[in-house]
Amino acid sequence: MRRRLAVVSAAVTAMVVLAFLIPLAGMVKTLARDRVLVAAERDAQTLSQALGVVITGGRPQEVVALVGSGELADGGLLSVVLPDETIVGEPFELGDGYRRAAAGEAFREPSEDGEIIWVPVLLEGEERAAVVRVFVASELLKRNVTAAWVVLGSLGVALVMLSALVADRLARSVVQPVRDLSVAAHRLGGGDLSVRVEPDGPVEIVEVGRAFNRLAGRVGELLEEERRAAADLSHRLRTPLTALRLEIEAVPDRSERLIGDLDELERTVDHLIRQARRPLREGMGASTDLGVVVKERASFWGALAQEQKRVWSADIDGGPHQVPLLEEDAVAVIDALVGNVLAHTAERTPFHIAVDRTEDGMVRLVVEDSGAGFPEGDPARRGESGSGSTGLGLDIVRRAAEATGGALHLRSGPDGGAGVEVLFGPSRDAPTA
Repeated sequence: MRRRLAVVSAAVTAMVVLAFLIPLAGMVKTLARDRVLVAAERDAQTLSQALGVVITGGRPQEVVALVGSGELADGGLLSVVLPDETIVGEPFELGDGYRRAAAGEAFREPSEDGEIIWVPVLLEGEERAAVVRVFVASELLKRNVTAAWVVLGSLGVALVMLSALVADRLARSVVQPVRDLSVAAHRLGGGDLSVRVEPDGPVEIVEVGRAFNRLAGRVGELLEEERRAAADLSHRLRTPLTALRLEIEAVPDRSERLIGDLDELERTVDHLIRQARRPLREGMGASTDLGVVVKERASFWGALAQEQKRVWSADIDGGPHQVPLLEEDAVAVIDALVGNVLAHTAERTPFHIAVDRTEDGMVRLVVEDSGAGFPEGDPARRGESGSGSTGLGLDIVRRAAEATGGALHLRSGPDGGAGVEVLFGPSRDAPTA
């Protein structure tokens, strides 16, 4: 936009300059020509008066002295033709122009290479007048015209450049605030809710900047309110959990496995509360090794898999596999995927977990099972599981992947079961291939 405004301003100025310079250049040429011819005519008239006195006074020998070298001060070539057709000064061929002047007519006529001025000198007692002839070459008629044109052209170019420079500075005052607003909008879209702009520029852009600041502030307030509400809701779960723990502990033959499950449920609720109360910017710049998280969670889920007599495996290629997620977010992704397998496939159904890196540097997590596959619809969309669940698990995975610049893909497993491929964008401190 900035360059376009400068180009438009330069183009408009150039048209205006050309509209003035073209007629002005023609005027300069005409004025230069007229100036030389008027000076030559003036010299010819002055000389004709002097010749009339000399010739009438009977001193024709002084004509040569008056004519001199035959060249005027401004470069014109001077010739004098006496009544007896004797030529004094610059020689030339007598023709129709001479005869018209000898008959008493003063005039100016063009020639092939210049302009000729004829001035008659009327003498008493002579049938034919003496004639003063001044020849002005074309080069003299154009003297200093080129230099004047160069000056005018330079002035025109300078005006165009000046207008472009001024337009660029004016455009900068408009474009720079818009550019700052664009950068701030991208940062806001990336999750930086603390970003604000300094309203500057024209009134309209200043108002847009203020509206952006209000919008960013309001978004932050709404998210903070949502997090507080989620934290309050999660906190309410502690009361029934406490009651449940008391009842379990009161049972004489309570199962340690039941106590362990309750402990895990309490840890999950605590995690929800911490997650809801976590500052909005805490996750920015995070980095977690996904391979390490998979190994840790595999040991947790392995116990339940053994109880269900499942054959499972975890294949993690050479690491590290850094992803821009907090560790608890990576744990939530693994738990959601493995939990879906254990909850929605029959016992003894094998599953496989793999972590590797794609050719373009993204970290890939694959979880496959040999179950019945995915139901119809879009199970990755919240509330559309179609298998009796809420559909939140895959939605959590999808949002985590997309937050890193990755994606979630559902496919069929090698044995016709379900396969989930999750791509994560690499973290900033991840090693480059």
